[in-house]
Amino acid sequence: MPPKHHLPPGYDPQKDRIEIAPYDPSWPSLYALEEAALRKALSQASGLLIEHIGSTSIPGLAAKPIIDIMMALESRERWPQLIQPLESISFIHGKDAFDEYHWFFVKGMPPYGERRTHQIHLMEYQSPLWKEHLAFRDYLKNHVEDARRYETLKKELAVKFSIDREAYTEAKTDFIKGVLQKISHQ
Repeated sequence: MPPKHHLPPGYDPQKDRIEIAPYDPSWPSLYALEEAALRKALSQASGLLIEHIGSTSIPGLAAKPIIDIMMALESRERWPQLIQPLESISFIHGKDAFDEYHWFFVKGMPPYGERRTHQIHLMEYQSPLWKEHLAFRDYLKNHVEDARRYETLKKELAVKFSIDREAYTEAKTDFIKGVLQKISHQ
C-alpha cells in the first residue's frame, strides 16, 4: 500500500475530486505538447526518458482527464536537479509522495491551480515499477475486454471514493496485480 501523502496547506479534496471522463482524442496531443515542454525545460538532463502512461494513454478508454507521464534518468542522484526546472513549468514536487525510488510531481492541483492536468512519476529506468507501468499500459492497449473491465471498475471507484485519491488508487490494486500476473504467464 502506498504511503499516505502529505497534502499542501489549503488543499481541499472537494476541489480535487476524482472524475472519470469519456476518452478524449486530444489526450495524445496534450501528452506530446507536455513532453516537448519537459524536454525543453530539462534539456540539461542527459539520458532523460519520457513515456505516456496511465489510462489517457489507452485509446478509447475513459479516464481521469489527467495526463500521466513516467520519466527516468540514469541516476537517482541527479533527481534533485529536476525539481527547479519542473517547478519553472508549473509542476509541484510531492516531496512526501511515494518513496526514494518513485518521486511525484503534479501540475494544476488545487490550491496551486484549478484542477490537475498532468502528473509525473519519476523512477529508475528499467526498475520493476518502470517495467510494470509499461507492461500494464501495453497490455490494456491490446486487450480491449480487460480495458473495458478496468474502465468499469474506475467508474465505480470514482463514485465511491470521489474525494479520497489514496483509497481510489488502493482499490484498483487487485485488478492491476491480476493483469500483471496474466502478463507474467504469457
